[in-house]
Amino acid sequence: MGTTKTDTAFWRDDVDEFLAWVQLERGLSLNTVASYENDLSQFGDFLVKSSCRSWSDVDESATGKFLELLTEEQYETATLARKLSALRGFSAFREREQGAASLTEIVRGPRSGRKVPTSLTIDETLRLLEAPSQATPHGLRDRAILELLYGSGLRVSELTGLLLQSVDLDNRFVRVFGKGSKERLVPVGGSALKAFRDYLNAGRPALVKAKTGSEVFLSQRGVSISRKTVWHLVKSHAERAGLPKAVKPHMLRHSFATHLLEGGADLRTIQEMLGHADIATTQIYTKVEGERLLDEHARFHPRNRSGD
Repeated sequence: MGTTKTDTAFWRDDVDEFLAWVQLERGLSLNTVASYENDLSQFGDFLVKSSCRSWSDVDESATGKFLELLTEEQYETATLARKLSALRGFSAFREREQGAASLTEIVRGPRSGRKVPTSLTIDETLRLLEAPSQATPHGLRDRAILELLYGSGLRVSELTGLLLQSVDLDNRFVRVFGKGSKERLVPVGGSALKAFRDYLNAGRPALVKAKTGSEVFLSQRGVSISRKTVWHLVKSHAERAGLPKAVKPHMLRHSFATHLLEGGADLRTIQEMLGHADIATTQIYTKVEGERLLDEHARFHPRNRSGD
């Protein structure tokens, strides 16, 4: 049944081989590979603490007990689901490469109870977009960032990694690399296009330093803006706009999808623009729209008013 190493980290070689495979053969991002490594190392340590000294000591019950322990330690459901996903991928890899028995076949995943993504109203979004000053290079940069996050639905990692050679404003699109290094073209709308041009013409040149590369969005030091800085600037401009909720960058991506759906856009089109591999991921926004419609019905239909 697989390897029979007897040292305290008997699982290490198999995990390293799996991680190399998902990175080189499946093209998963470094962040995803790092998450897999963390999850599988945690599982491996659990096995050793459970007195397992080789794979022959491990069966499906070990995975179930591992997840039970994490549940007792109050890990969130989404985190448990991710760890189980890593274990399933690793188990399938060992089955295929070594003829090993499954570690996860009878293990059920936690019910996700997936949270409906929080989005801004159109009015709140407009207030946020108009918050940065247009009189400074940083203000021009921040306005372009907010417009692109909302207008094109980019992930923060996609925005911070955007390069000048990936921008085609004449044809109104940018080329981004999403999860798993998958490339896609994303349209740039009218307002975002203007903010983008203003930043490239009058904002970015003022931020360029001797060590500056081809990254689009620059920090004060002339290097690529960090994800932390994007989170900070979104929060600060939301406060400046007087928004009542804690605004985070991914809320603009959620708002992008939600407002497109409200406007009648096709779900498959939204999936393509967001870069979702699975339509099921995009379908969560139909729940957002459904809840909005129920709320509107409850507020305005005469037969839903209290006392009728």
